[in-house]
Amino acid sequence: MEMRELTLEKFEEASEIVGKVTQETKLIYSEYFSEKYGNKIYFKPENMQRTGAYKVRGAYYKIQCLSPEEREKGLITASAGNHAQGVAYAAKLSGVKATVVMPVATPLIKVNRTRALGADVVLYGDVFDEACAHAYELADEHGYTFVHPFNDLEIATGQGSIAMEIIKELPTVDYILVPVGGGGLCTGVSTLAKLLNPKIKIIAVEPAGAACLKASLEAGKVVTVPHINTIADGTAVQTPGDKLFPYLQANVDQVLTVDDSELTLSFLDMAENHKMIVENSGLLTVAALKHLDFQGKKVVSVLSGGNMDVLTMATVLQNGLMQRDRIFTITVMLPDKPGQLAVVSNLIAREQGNVIKLDHNVFANVNRAAGVELTITMESFGTEHKNRIIQVLREAGYDPVLSRTSRIYM
Repeated sequence: MEMRELTLEKFEEASEIVGKVTQETKLIYSEYFSEKYGNKIYFKPENMQRTGAYKVRGAYYKIQCLSPEEREKGLITASAGNHAQGVAYAAKLSGVKATVVMPVATPLIKVNRTRALGADVVLYGDVFDEACAHAYELADEHGYTFVHPFNDLEIATGQGSIAMEIIKELPTVDYILVPVGGGGLCTGVSTLAKLLNPKIKIIAVEPAGAACLKASLEAGKVVTVPHINTIADGTAVQTPGDKLFPYLQANVDQVLTVDDSELTLSFLDMAENHKMIVENSGLLTVAALKHLDFQGKKVVSVLSGGNMDVLTMATVLQNGLMQRDRIFTITVMLPDKPGQLAVVSNLIAREQGNVIKLDHNVFANVNRAAGVELTITMESFGTEHKNRIIQVLREAGYDPVLSRTSRIYM
């Protein structure tokens, strides 16, 4: 495939068009991450973009590229989140009818937000692939114009407007980190960055449980990973776009993968140090910062979106606190006599541990004389503090057993 479609002229056109309807997302310098990792770290906060993600860029530019006849037919797409809202919003701005097919299990808040932007929503299938197949069927049946979530060069061109903004604001950027699912965002950003300055290095970041780009680059062709398992739902893609792959081959300098556990820690870091909500896919580039094998460089981390429901936030936050030993659970056996609970509570209080949940189970043993079970979930300042509390209980004659999981909520 000859790579002639993504030209500098097209990117300039897209940036001008997209800039009229998008929220300005200026770079944010991070003192916290810069000091932590030894590079000058900047964030491109697309989590603050209209509809909460970068997707509106590609969707709006794509619609502007359609012929009047294609627009008149109405648009259809498939998505479980960000692309759905991006297409719905862009279609509303353009006065075009849009239909979005979403999996049945899509969180209600995302369905309602998409409908609120004026799109018709069809719920179908258990996963994105089933929803997408149905969207193609509806397109054939009704003559709708299909707008693919990522495997479209005009979509990728619109997403590339991010790189234009980054380089205008920080011309001396050395590295740009980009989250990767199907590859639309990374194609646009990497291609334009290399056109403007070939010295800029592009690092693509994937979830370890859905590393389809890494597998494809290693194979030298587009491949489908047999199984995906990641909390980064926005990048949970089995196959990168075949129209995009040649550009990714040519312009991506390195691919990093991160585990889900690293995303939960990154959510905690961003919430505490930058007071920002970033969804799991957007956190890929934050988690990747500790894997960089260089220092003293100017690095831009693209935060692709911030759409996360409250229950997911609570789960991710709790797991992050657990990994940092800020919340932990222990079990101790107490003699079955009055006052033992108070003794243990006083020992913990003296060490400034904060008890948030207790389960005092006198029926743990058939022989209550052998002891009753006390399970305690508490807050600490971190690993050292947690270990000190456990040591104090041990020295007092108790034998605390650290539980593998902690539970704040019932």
